[in-house]
Amino acid sequence: MQGSTDHPHGLMRRKDREITDRTEIDEIIKATNLMHIALVDGDMPFLVPVFYAFDGTALYFHSAQAGSKIEILKRNNNVCFEISIDNGFIESEEPCDFEAKHRTVIGIGKAVFVEDTADKIKALDLIVAHFTKKKFEYPKTNLDRTAVIRIDIVSIKGKKHGI
Repeated sequence: MQGSTDHPHGLMRRKDREITDRTEIDEIIKATNLMHIALVDGDMPFLVPVFYAFDGTALYFHSAQAGSKIEILKRNNNVCFEISIDNGFIESEEPCDFEAKHRTVIGIGKAVFVEDTADKIKALDLIVAHFTKKKFEYPKTNLDRTAVIRIDIVSIKGKKHGI
């Protein structure tokens, strides 16, 4: 996995806000359960929020087996993802000097459809664990109707301000 200097979006302009410690980046990823993923359909961007889980290496989310995001991912598995916490703002006396207060991770990855049933269940258990300590059984009919997508992280960088 490449670091921020190899990120396709280039070097961060404000080095004082850059997070380079991978442990801190992973803490941000683990701190919440909603990420935004950006997909590309031809020349049209598509952005969608998804519940996700992180296993220390890859990100996982689930979806119905059909729909816009699934069809786009089948054509182009390149994704950009964004995870942000501690949102708010820093007030200013000047109207254009208000700033975001945040810790954010942005990454690029490749989406892979998880087909193995045991791997799907492990990913779903990780996602569900964000919401409850209950353990669930997944009926075969539900598993058959559910797509589980793994994002293999290619590049990642973090940024913080006001924290």
